Amino acid sequence: MVLKKRSDSQSASAVKSKTLSKFTEKSNGIRLSLHEKICAERMAQLIKTIDELRQDVKELRADMNKGKGVISLLVILGGFITAILGFFKWNG
Repeated sequence: MVLKKRSDSQSASAVKSKTLSKFTEKSNGIRLSLHEKICAERMAQLIKTIDELRQDVKELRADMNKGKGVISLLVILGGFITAILGFFKWNG
């Protein structure tokens, strides 16, 4: 009879541990799905931010290229003006 009580208590604890493990697995699944949703939202935000940064870099490059064009135009005009002034100064 003593052996039966031990086996009954062992089977009761086994049932409790199985129930507890099922509950733990279920709660872990809920936590993981919530975590995955949060991570997906963060990744979407990061992707959106990276796309915006790429667009900003493209705009900055375009502005720099325009600036380079303006500077080269000013250098060419300055060269012409200097050449014309030098021509009239030495010939005048």
